[in-house]
Amino acid sequence: MLLLAILIATIIPVSVGAQDERVTVRLDGQSVFRVSAIENTDATARARQVERRLARLLENPTAISSPRIETSRDKEERIITIAAVPVVTITTADAQDNLTTVDALAAQWSQAINTALARSSQRRLSPWARFVTEVRASVETAFGRLAESAIIIIPRALAALLVIGLFWGLAFGVRALMRVIFRHIVDDLTVENLIKQVAYYAVWMLGFIVALDAFGFDPQTVATGLGLTSLALGFALKDILSNFISGILILVLRPFELGDQIIVGDTEGNVERIELRATQIRTYDGRVVLVPNAEVFTSRITNNTAAPIRRSSVTLFLGYDSDLPRAIRVVEEAAQSATGVLTDPEVSVRIRELGQDDIIVEVRFWTDSRRSDFVLTTSTVRGSIVTSLKNAGVGLPDPDVRILVPHHPDRWKAAFDTNDSDNNTDSNSAEAPNFRDRSL
Repeated sequence: MLLLAILIATIIPVSVGAQDERVTVRLDGQSVFRVSAIENTDATARARQVERRLARLLENPTAISSPRIETSRDKEERIITIAAVPVVTITTADAQDNLTTVDALAAQWSQAINTALARSSQRRLSPWARFVTEVRASVETAFGRLAESAIIIIPRALAALLVIGLFWGLAFGVRALMRVIFRHIVDDLTVENLIKQVAYYAVWMLGFIVALDAFGFDPQTVATGLGLTSLALGFALKDILSNFISGILILVLRPFELGDQIIVGDTEGNVERIELRATQIRTYDGRVVLVPNAEVFTSRITNNTAAPIRRSSVTLFLGYDSDLPRAIRVVEEAAQSATGVLTDPEVSVRIRELGQDDIIVEVRFWTDSRRSDFVLTTSTVRGSIVTSLKNAGVGLPDPDVRILVPHHPDRWKAAFDTNDSDNNTDSNSAEAPNFRDRSL
C-alpha cells in the first residue's frame, strides 16, 4: 500500500502529463476547443495558458475585436490573434490530431473563440453580472473538468482492476501448480518455497505492468519516473526493501531450511515458512512469531537441527562415601540403556567438580536433535539413572545440615520470647511453656 501511494504521488502525475493527449479549453465553463501537447508544453499547461489569455481579454469586453488568423514565418503554423494579442498557435500536430488541415482548423478555432467571447461579453455588461458570471464559470469549469476526467479515468480504472484481478487469480494458480509439480520432483522444501515465491511475484509484476498499460500509462514512462524518484523511494521503502533482499538471500544461501529448529534472538522454535518479507517461526508453546528477514539475516542464528544428532548432558551428585568407580559404571549403563540414547557416539561420564559435601558428575550422551526427542530423552536418562542407583544400593547425597523454614515464624518468635521471659523470672517454675503443646 505504501508503494502504491508513493507511485500515485510521484510517478503517476508525471505519466498523466505525458498521456493527456488532448485537453479541453473552457471559457465560463463551456467547451471551446481541444488542444494537444506541443514541443515544450504539455496539453494541460497549453489549455490553461489559452484560458488565461481569453480571461484577460474579457476584463475589457468593449475592446474585444474579431479574431484574426496570421501565418508564422515558416508558413507552417497559424496564429489566432485578437487586438494584436496572440491567443493560440495552431501547429501541424494539432491539424493531424483533428484530422484536418492547419487552415481549416485555424478557421474552426477562430470561429469558436469569437462565439465564446461574444457570449461571455454579454454576461459581463454590469459589475454584478460579471461577479455572478465569474462564480458560475468557476463552478461549471470545475464540474466540467471532473466529468471529463471521470469519462476518461473510470473506464481505464475498471480495466486496470480487471487486469489486476485476472493476474491475482493467475498468480495463485501458478503457485498452486508449482506446489503440485515440485512436490513430486523436488524434495527440498526450501527450494520449492523459493521457486514458488519467485513465480508468484513475477506474475504479479507482469500483471502490474499490464494494468499500467490498461490504465493508459506508458510502462517506459513509469520506469523513467521510477528512476527519477528512486532516491525518495529508497528512503521511504528502506525497511521493506531490506527485508525483501534479506529474504532472497536467506532463500539462496539457506542458513536454515523449512522444518529446522532455530534460535534467533529471544525467539526459538520451528521454521514454518520463509517469505520474502518475514520468516514465520512457531515456538514450542504453539505461538506463531513473524521475524523480519533483515533481523534474521543480520542476527546470530543457532540451528539446533542442522545436524541429525545432538549432545545432551545430565548432572548428578554422589556422596564421598560411595563406591565411585562402581557408581560411574552404573550411571553409564543406565544412561546407555535409556530409550532414545544413541550407541554411537557412546555415553561418557566425567567428574566435573569436587564439592564441599558431594561429588558433581556429568553424564553426556547423544540423541536426536529435534527438541521433542531431545527433551524426552534427557528426562528418560534422569529417571533411568535414579532408578539404577537405587537398585545398585548407591546412596545419593544426604547432607547432615538441613534448613527448616517454619510456616508461621511469628508464632515461633512469640513462643521464644515467652520462654525467655519465664526463665528469667523463675528458672525452676513449672509453668515453662511446652512447645509440643503449642500450635506452631
